[in-house]
Amino acid sequence: MKSFFSALLQSRAGLFGFVLVTVFVLAAILAPFLGLPSPTRSDLLARMAPPTWTGLFSPGAHPLGTDELGRDILSRIVYGSRVTLIVACSAVVLGGVVGVLLGIIAGYYRGIVDRVLMRIVDIQLALPLMLLALLVVAALGPSTRNLIIVLALTSWLRYARIIRGQVLALREREFILSAHAIGAGTWRIMLRHLLPNVLTPALVIATLELARIIIMDAALSFLGLGIQPPNPSWGRMLSDGRVYISTAWWIVTFPGIAILLTVLSVNLLGDWLRDYFDPKLRTSR
Repeated sequence: MKSFFSALLQSRAGLFGFVLVTVFVLAAILAPFLGLPSPTRSDLLARMAPPTWTGLFSPGAHPLGTDELGRDILSRIVYGSRVTLIVACSAVVLGGVVGVLLGIIAGYYRGIVDRVLMRIVDIQLALPLMLLALLVVAALGPSTRNLIIVLALTSWLRYARIIRGQVLALREREFILSAHAIGAGTWRIMLRHLLPNVLTPALVIATLELARIIIMDAALSFLGLGIQPPNPSWGRMLSDGRVYISTAWWIVTFPGIAILLTVLSVNLLGDWLRDYFDPKLRTSR
């Protein structure tokens, strides 16, 4: 753990990403304790109020302005981060569990099992993932649960393909052959010997997938198929404020910046994790 943080401190990009991700996560967790107004409370007398940089801690202050219904932009961004991170992390975990399990099965059994699973991956990758997500959400109906399922459905493919390649290399290693020799069962080999050795690449994939899923979540919410009102979401804020962009630029600018910084920080952290866990990349830099 000490060497991990020492290496992180030596990487400006990785440290920047780690700090930003930590800030967003802490803001999402501590949102009820930050003294922010309710993200759903309307105040038509203060509708489309511009950002106020003075009196930030005074009652009724709106540091990032208000939207077309007088709702506080800062509060909606902070509470929207809770919804976004819950949906994105749930989809990453669900897609990761399914993808890692299928990748291990495909790489270990090979043969017909491998061919069938990889053809399913190829077919799904041939479809535009956003179009697939739109069709599934439209069929199931927009809800948080359905959104998580749809995003996980577009996420498991990368896990399965990469983990399969890792398992194909690992299954011929001496410790796997030794486990076979002492009579270890198939599932014991996969769960006790193969799974721990593919968790590191799975973690890197999960970090990079998190950024992609945040963008897809925002896109679906922008189209009205993601998180439904009155729950705040960054994509919905962009959709609601796009008609006021010429008169109230802050309604779409600050949620857009939140999406930009979140995706950037997750990508920077994911790139650093990939370099840290891959000795070849570490020594080449």
